[in-house]
Amino acid sequence: MRVKGKNYKSIWLDKKEQAVIAIDQRLLPHQFKLLYLRNIKDIKKAIKEMVVRGAPLIGVTAAYGIYLSMIKDPSNKSLNQSVNFLKDARPTAVNLSWALELMKKKLLDVNIENRVQESKKIAHEISDNDIECCKRIAENGLKIILDIKKKKKNKTINILTHCNAGWLATVDWGTALSPIFLAHRKKIKIHVWVDETRPRNQGSSLTAWELLQEKIPHTIITDNAGGHIMQHGMVDMCITGSDRTTSNGDVCNKIGTYLKALSAYDNKIPFYVALPSSTIDIKSKNYLKDIPIEQRNSNEITHINGLNSKGKKTKIRITPKGSKVSNYSFDVTPAKYVTRLITEKGIHKPTKNEIKKIFN
Repeated sequence: MRVKGKNYKSIWLDKKEQAVIAIDQRLLPHQFKLLYLRNIKDIKKAIKEMVVRGAPLIGVTAAYGIYLSMIKDPSNKSLNQSVNFLKDARPTAVNLSWALELMKKKLLDVNIENRVQESKKIAHEISDNDIECCKRIAENGLKIILDIKKKKKNKTINILTHCNAGWLATVDWGTALSPIFLAHRKKIKIHVWVDETRPRNQGSSLTAWELLQEKIPHTIITDNAGGHIMQHGMVDMCITGSDRTTSNGDVCNKIGTYLKALSAYDNKIPFYVALPSSTIDIKSKNYLKDIPIEQRNSNEITHINGLNSKGKKTKIRITPKGSKVSNYSFDVTPAKYVTRLITEKGIHKPTKNEIKKIFN
């Protein structure tokens, strides 16, 4: 990722390899700050409070959390306790449990005296693999953008995205935004519609900030403007990420994704979902029963954070006291509304048979 022209990853180990360094995403876009996570409690807090977020990055962060816990105590008891401790940090993103179970499975086969080094190695591998997966997603997604370019005869391609699925949701490159980054670097004319993504505004704060760093033309819109601009022919394709995708191709993603998919379907606009294969939950079949939908603190809806006229960070209430609040953080888009899934292994129909082939 680029921040003021300098290359960064969203997470890495410090020089002494005794702490994890992460970008504090809660402070963006107004402040770029690195946070040092020194133990497994720091890791859980970072995941739970959204210092780090995005399914792939949550998984990588958890893997590094196991490494930090092995430094302190590499026993089987500690390993099991650490995995269980982190598992419930956020329930919806499947990469969290995937990374933790992978760490546990591999480390149980390693002698206790070698677990610190081995846990670091495995965590690095998960991180490096995430970067490589995202690069391949970028390349596969670029093929779709190039097809649209031909049809539009080199006119600007308008892309609608939801939430944030760029660098900050992964270790680098991103999922839904990675084809956009790659297309821009190849001088393809791109414009991105960025919806705000209430209540935490990951679109208007994080996605817009990333696009600014890459100098990609974009426009921030309200969450409910997506259908309107689709009706008026102002969108050529939609692309989002995913926090969990079922074996049937149903896509769980940030709340509001379902409504975008319905609008795209009604207006015959292709709706793509970009994700690493690790985000596919083969065990999930019935999305209404098998995917836990996280409900977050009501303060995210009742209050809003920002800078006041003096440039100071301010939190203000925007709802009446006494009103009941419900904060569902994710919804599920049924496979029938998804045009294709874009993974590191190719472009796939969102069907059970096609998804099976990904893992063969």
